[in-house]
Amino acid sequence: MVKITGYETHDVRFPTSLSGDGTDAMNTDCDYSSAYVALKTDSELVGYGMTFTIGRGNEIVCDAIKLVSQRLVGKDVEELFADMGAAWNLLTADPQLRWIGPEKGVIHIATGAVDNALWDLYARSRKKPLWKLIVDMSPEEIVRSTAFRYITDAITKEEALAMLKEKQASKAEREANVRELGYPAYVTSAGWLGYTDEKVARLTKEAVQAGFNHFKMKVGADKASDLRRGKIIRSVIDDPANLPEGHKPRDPKALEGKNAGPTGAVLMIDANQVWDVPQAIEWVRDLEEIKPWFIEEPTAPDDILGHAAIRTALKPHGIGVATGEHAHNRIVFKQLLQAGAIDVVQIDSCRLAGVSEVLAVLLMAAKFGVPVCPHAGGVGLCEYVIHLSLIDYIAVSGSMERNVLEFVDHLHEHFLYPCSINKQGRYNVPDIPGEGYSIEMHAKSIAEYEFPHGSYWVGAAAQKK
Repeated sequence: MVKITGYETHDVRFPTSLSGDGTDAMNTDCDYSSAYVALKTDSELVGYGMTFTIGRGNEIVCDAIKLVSQRLVGKDVEELFADMGAAWNLLTADPQLRWIGPEKGVIHIATGAVDNALWDLYARSRKKPLWKLIVDMSPEEIVRSTAFRYITDAITKEEALAMLKEKQASKAEREANVRELGYPAYVTSAGWLGYTDEKVARLTKEAVQAGFNHFKMKVGADKASDLRRGKIIRSVIDDPANLPEGHKPRDPKALEGKNAGPTGAVLMIDANQVWDVPQAIEWVRDLEEIKPWFIEEPTAPDDILGHAAIRTALKPHGIGVATGEHAHNRIVFKQLLQAGAIDVVQIDSCRLAGVSEVLAVLLMAAKFGVPVCPHAGGVGLCEYVIHLSLIDYIAVSGSMERNVLEFVDHLHEHFLYPCSINKQGRYNVPDIPGEGYSIEMHAKSIAEYEFPHGSYWVGAAAQKK
């Protein structure tokens, strides 16, 4: 009998603000940070989880993680693994901690780190990557592992079970297919707002050569600059001369309605919540020339009706709406889908409260027929979300025709099991038995970048004196 005996947290911050990585119209000064937790047991088994912030306040999340983790101390791991939905309810059911949410804000993203660590523990105990653990579950086990409270007016357990059973027989075929091809990705690293035009052009060309054909650009600080940078990116991605040798055209079905250019390349734009609703509509209309597939986070992330209004106004212009990286729980996604407010669901692996809540959103999105394109702009998020997209494709939606998963080329070297991209611009399938949820960080990275006493931060403080 293995029990959880304790936990360890680390406030790990990387100085990405120095290079402009991660910059956008709302977030102009970003130090990509991990509120990191290790769940300890009375065996060699350890589970790792984290949630993402951009610097100051990361210590508050670490404190909240400690409070949530305490709920698991003394629990038998096999009893937790037998009903992960019940384990998730245990994490969210402390009445005093719930009061300072409920199910939103710091307490919720802290719960995400802990639930993810518990799932990592589960996957490691079974010697499987997390995605494989879940796709090998029966439909009944997946439903039992999912957070259904407050969403049964959108999808019932019975509906979810029927959907999963429908996909069950063909799971092996899809798994083999994605192992061979990889999962479709898009690149954000070329489009940060703090980059010069020359850097944008260079990074875009490099991304095209690496096999990508979906690209995202940050917008919202200056309209003329947005249009200029958009034209630079379009001039690169629409030029057949820039395509890698042996490039094969993409499936037209996957590009339908995406405003793809002559080479099959797709451009997306992201405002990171900077506009009011009327301003968003006007600004994006004025960017129609660069042919974006969608505008991401055009306004406040909680404004369901605002997103619906923006979507209605932009539809005649062939531009869709995407959001979700700051949608703080499954209830927000439920309303976005019920209101017909979005064309793309963008789940975040740790703003939602872990895998059990993510499963709820995947199931709702599949029922409503809206593709899931997870957010991964941040440290560790790419490592996380490839698992979620594989679960969606193999076990839930059964499709990756229109889906595309964000990739940013930053900070992967700090993880024991970094994600990787193949020559077709697709994520490779994680396939190491002991990697779990792929989020274990190198001890030397923690020692160097833990705030404020890691060697990097001590040195940085000394230089300021």
